[in-house]
Amino acid sequence: MPSGHVVFIGAGPGAADLITLRGLAALQRAQVVLADALTDPALREHAPQAEWIDVGKRGFAHATGQARINALLVEHALAGRQVARLKGGDPSIFGRLEEELQALAGVGVSCEVIPGVTAAVAAAAQSLRPLTRRGQGRTVALTTAMTLQHALQAGHHADTEVFYMAGQQLAALADSLSACGWPSDTAVSVVSRAGCADARVSTHTVGTLAEAAAEHAGRPAVVTVGVGATPATVSAGSGLTGPA
Repeated sequence: MPSGHVVFIGAGPGAADLITLRGLAALQRAQVVLADALTDPALREHAPQAEWIDVGKRGFAHATGQARINALLVEHALAGRQVARLKGGDPSIFGRLEEELQALAGVGVSCEVIPGVTAAVAAAAQSLRPLTRRGQGRTVALTTAMTLQHALQAGHHADTEVFYMAGQQLAALADSLSACGWPSDTAVSVVSRAGCADARVSTHTVGTLAEAAAEHAGRPAVVTVGVGATPATVSAGSGLTGPA
């Protein structure tokens, strides 16, 4: 039986047009698409010929188990199909890419990974707050706020720390940030549904972060802490404005 091929595609954050041209071309060639929950449904219009299978994961909600996703990838690839594994953001950033690559390598299926725009970068763009700054913001750490056991995890590893999957635990994250050494007046930016038309941006400090919970309730959010959460310096007369 002929072996198929699997392409891991980073769909980017939010709106469908944030996918890369290479990713879109691969999606249009697919016979089967295994799609994550946070990918834009509008992308289905670009692959009407494909069988679409929803395999999304959402924090604290029903999710397709990783073993089941691995099994579906193997099943369709070994049946000789061209499979697109469509992941929100970038496949290599908190996307369980390693487990899926290992499952396919174990049965000899060829793969390709097409990168996408990750949520940290999308949140920075949405809020007009560069993640790196000359002379003061030289390091950026990407951290998942949720462990496999749904326990909160915070850290202080860089000038700017970006926390994924923190939207439902903002008050607890604030406490954890203080506990691991972030001063209470450290700048914090919260962006929910970055890259979407209904994106929301709010600014806080570590000491006031808990106040963001009501505004971003029920929405996937990225929390940026440190230098990258401060407003960009704008020269007088530039005409540039951004979220407060």
